[in-house]
This record gives sequence, C-alpha cells and structure tokens, in this order.
Amino acid sequence: MSKLTEKLSEQEVQFYKEQGYLLYNKPLFSEEKLQALTGLFEEQLAQKGSKLSDELDTPHFREERLLDYLLSDEVLDVVEQLIGPNIGLWSSHFICKDPFVGRKTPWHEDSSYWKGRVSNFDNIITVWLAIDDSNKENGCMQVIPGSHANGFSDYESVDGEKNLFNTQIKDVDVSKAVHFELKRGECSLHDSRIIHGADANTSPNRRCGYTMRYFATDIEIYADKNPDFKVWLARGKDLAGNKYANQ
Repeated sequence: MSKLTEKLSEQEVQFYKEQGYLLYNKPLFSEEKLQALTGLFEEQLAQKGSKLSDELDTPHFREERLLDYLLSDEVLDVVEQLIGPNIGLWSSHFICKDPFVGRKTPWHEDSSYWKGRVSNFDNIITVWLAIDDSNKENGCMQVIPGSHANGFSDYESVDGEKNLFNTQIKDVDVSKAVHFELKRGECSLHDSRIIHGADANTSPNRRCGYTMRYFATDIEIYADKNPDFKVWLARGKDLAGNKYANQ
C-alpha cells in the first residue's frame, strides 16, 4: 500500500456497499504529483479548441502521462479495497465547470450510458478527484444514497444547452441528496449505478475534477460494442477474456 493511502475501515467498506458511495477526505496524491496532474489538465484545457471545458473525455487516450496517475498505487490501493484485486481501467474524464457558466449536470446513472457495452455493473467504480475545491457554491456532485441498488431509472428530455446531458432521471427525491464537498486533492468514490448530478456553477470559482473509472475484471467488455475504445489491465489478472491496451 502506498505511503499516502490509508486502509479503509470495515465500516467504510460496508458503507460503500450499502450506500453506493464514500468520501475519501484525505490527500490521494502528494502535492507534487497533484501539481503535475493539474499541469496536464491545463494543457488539455488549452488544446480543447471550441469544446466546452466539461467535455474533456478520455484524455488518457491522447496523453499517456495520465496513465501514471490512473495506474498508480495511490488510486488502485483504495479501489482494490472496494472491488477486489483484479482491476481494469475503464475510462477517465476531466470535468470542469467554469465560473458563472458551468452547466448543470442532470440526475443520471453512469451505467445507463454504458448499457449493452459490458456484461454487468456490479463492480464498476468512479474515483472523482478534486483538482479544485468542490462545494455547494460551485456545483459539487450530489448523490442519492442507496440508489445503486434500484436498477435502471426512467429518463426524460431536458435542454441540452443549459445541461451537460440532454436527458435526466424522472422524479428524483432531491431531499435525500448528499453533497460531495471536497478540498483540492481529496476524492469521492461512487458506484456506476448510483443516481447523481450537480448544480450549475454560478460562483466565481472554477470546479474541476478528474474522474478515474475502474471495473473488476470478471466483467466482460464487449469488443463489438466498444469500437476504438481502449481499456487497460490496471492490477491483478483478467478473468473475462478482455483485450487490454497494455497487453
């Protein structure tokens, strides 16, 4: 286990299993590594052209230095405690809500956008690393605890100009929502099936996070449903006959 990683308690692991999320309110990387990652993000931001800042998806496909973070012991030591020792890298995404104009993220389940691409969703996890402080004022993530156990939800259309997506889950009981307030360098972890979203950023402060997504390798990634998409074997061994970019 890396020097920075603290072993999760049995209570924390059980909480994640039952509630579908966990806040890791401690530094994930050293300040030096976090600063270097921030630099990589700023490079990606400068290269994005006309894209909005919240659209920097799979940056590790074009910037291999990000794999130093995605395949690092600091991250994998935490992930292993929640989904087991055989871990694949599914995806990553810089999500940046610019000051005043950062769009709302409608209520959704990550798994609904991956339907048909994988054999099951039992152990797909997202690590959301705060590159900036993330709080209610600048549109931090919110989740509905325990909703990962409810199956796929029904969706309706929303305005795609004002929202990051053009669909949202119907009839979400927002009174149950938990806000993920994080300091720079801290992270949250959530199950791919949990209902989550975020308000627009109406504050003067940017809200950027780096999502790092992983799967237990007994999940089959359907090659014909994932054209030009690459996954990596991050730790342990493959259990489902998947093809990995690093093998």
